[in-house]
Amino acid sequence: MTFYNNKGSTPNNMKTDLKSVETHTQQWLEEVVIGLNLCPFAHKPNKKKQIKIAVSDANSEEALLEFILLELKQLDSHTAEELETTLVVASHLLADFMDYNFFLDWVDALLKQQDYEGIYQIASFHPDYCFGGTEPEDAENLTNRSPYPTIHLIREASMEKELKHYPNPEAIPDNNIERVESLTQQQKNTLFPYLFT
Repeated sequence: MTFYNNKGSTPNNMKTDLKSVETHTQQWLEEVVIGLNLCPFAHKPNKKKQIKIAVSDANSEEALLEFILLELKQLDSHTAEELETTLVVASHLLADFMDYNFFLDWVDALLKQQDYEGIYQIASFHPDYCFGGTEPEDAENLTNRSPYPTIHLIREASMEKELKHYPNPEAIPDNNIERVESLTQQQKNTLFPYLFT
């Protein structure tokens, strides 16, 4: 993974590191998520600049949870027209996919504790994402492989609204798998440089 390499950061280059994490994440959002149409609902809010990429430099899971809570409060204090959704990116934590998976339970518990259940939900992305029942090298895992450990904070009301007007939403996962499985190796190298270099 060429992107996921923030070890040895110093205070002087920390800002640069965080900016490059944001840039790589934006690139992934536009070229993979939107470019391959993996999320048919992402194009419009991205075009309207309603998607926030919030990069955390937290060095502990507790600090990252606090960061996520602040981002949830930010969503709460804005309308969907002002801020539709947030991608929280962990730049220094959760490189191990198992650790990341355990952390998602903490995020779910946070949503319950703060009475956000039913208001927000999360979607998960990771450089080593692996669906249950798949092998790490299976192409379908590419649908959820991002440059860095990422937690997507989604407004449930917005998602329900979009799904009402989308024909056959149940087919989205299968369509996505077909799309990534049809990629050539050269396309994979271009779209996922942090995995294929």
